[in-house]
This record gives sequence, C-alpha cells and structure tokens, in this order.
Amino acid sequence: MKFLALVAALLLEQARPLRRDNPVHAGFRRYAALLERHFNAGQFRHGAAAWMLAGVPVVLATVLAFRVLYGVNALLGLLWSIAVLYVTMGFRQFSHDFTDIQRALRAGDLSAARERLGKWRGESAGEFTAGEIARVAIEQGLLASHRHVFGTIAWFAVLGPAGAVLYRISAVLAEEWGARADPETAEFGRFARRAFFWLDWLPARATAASFAIVGNFEDAIYCWRTQAAAWATRAHGVILASGGGALGVRLGDVLHQHGALLFRPEAGTGEEADADYMESAVGLVWRSLVLWMFLVLIVTIAYSLG
Repeated sequence: MKFLALVAALLLEQARPLRRDNPVHAGFRRYAALLERHFNAGQFRHGAAAWMLAGVPVVLATVLAFRVLYGVNALLGLLWSIAVLYVTMGFRQFSHDFTDIQRALRAGDLSAARERLGKWRGESAGEFTAGEIARVAIEQGLLASHRHVFGTIAWFAVLGPAGAVLYRISAVLAEEWGARADPETAEFGRFARRAFFWLDWLPARATAASFAIVGNFEDAIYCWRTQAAAWATRAHGVILASGGGALGVRLGDVLHQHGALLFRPEAGTGEEADADYMESAVGLVWRSLVLWMFLVLIVTIAYSLG
C-alpha cells in the first residue's frame, strides 16, 4: 500500500502541483504563529510545550483518521495516505524556481536569474556571478529535494501517514521558530531545532547515501567524510558534500553578498557550477527517487509476504 500511495501522490503532484501558499500549509503556519505569540516567554520549556501543542494533535488526528478509514475499507486508507503525501511532499514546490533560474542562465539573463534565486532563498542574490547563481541554485535544489521529498518518504515508510506529517510539521516549526538570531526567541525555538535535528538525522544520511549510489560514489563518500563536519548545520553539510561529490561540482565556498565576501565551507569537488550542472543535479535527484521507490517496493513486497 505504501508504494502505491507514493506513486499516486507523485503522479498527482506532477499533474496538479500544490501551491506554496496553499490553505493547509498557510493555515498551519498561522497556527504556529498563534502559539508562538501566546507561549514565547523566552524559555526552552515554553518552546517545548508549544511544539507539543502544534505537532501532537495533528499527528494523532492523522493516525486516527487513517485507522478509521482503513477499518471501513482498505481503499479509503490508501486514499487518505495519498492525500497526506500530496500535502506533505512534492517536487513542484521548488522545481519551478530551479527551472526558471536555469533558463535565465542559459539565456544569459543574469538579472532575471538573480531575482528568481533571491525570491526562492528569501535573501538577495543581486551581487552573485553566473557561477555563484548556479552553485547556490544547486545547493537549494539538493536541500529542497531532501526536505520536500526524501525526508518525507523516509518517515512515511516507517510510520505511514503519521510519519510524513510528523516530519513535515517538525521541519516547518524548525524553520519558523528555530532560525531566530535574537537570544530570547532563539531559546524558545531551541526545542524545535533539536526535535528536527533528531528526526532528520537518519533521513539526511539516507539522502546523501542515495546521491552517492546513483552518482560518483567514490568522490561523494570522500567529500562526505572530509567536508560535511565543517558546515554549521551538519545535515546540510552531509547532503551538499555528498551531492557535490556525486555530481563532480564545487558547492559551498565564497559568495559575493552585501558588498563583501561571504566565506562558506567547501562541498563537493570538480568544476565550477553552471547551467549544465544544474541539469545534472535534476538527473541526480530523479535517479535517487527511483532508487528510493525501488527500496520501498522491495520492503512492501517483503511485508506483504510476511
């Protein structure tokens, strides 16, 4: 059932992509903002309580709905799983940005590429060179494919629809509450950061391993071992180092930003990024998805055979 649900959800998402500002995602973000306003008193325990109120009821409701529907008819349970996956994952939530940037670079329109990348990142890319635009777009694409696809699939494979919801909620709360620089709000978001860190620890490494398997395995593993630890967010380092090594392209490194040079750790190895490597990154992600789907199919068959 899990394999069929994944296939159906991916096909549905390709045919009718969910908007980034869809009512489900927007509604949950408003709920998270409401909880933060009422609970954020600058303490870790307040953040933990708010996280529980944000996540546990939704996860429990997902479990209850699945059990009730599946108890009535297995097909209803399958349809519920498809609906949950459709809401919690999807390539099309970020692929339009990636494709538009690639097209702009091929056309030599740096202004359009910078503008599109800036909107995608939520941070100005007005000083980026063509190579920096391609490099950062590849980084964003690899990380987005993990957050929106592979991480969700990993937890769905383990816990079913509840796992997909748990992972997506934890990712959103880490983004909304855990990325604050102010000391008071940072303490409130520390539980959200730690919760997502542990929920994402194994999926991030599974994603990196899949990049290595379907790409240049030797370089991916070498970069993973030697470069990942230098990144402040270790999961990002693992994914980018493996992805860059698998592609044979240099990621990370220096960016021209805010009138100065922004120094970042290296990730990957090989040549400077360009529009062709962006195309290669798309192929890497799709090959990885095929690998993941094959593994889910094998597990599903083994489970059905007892």
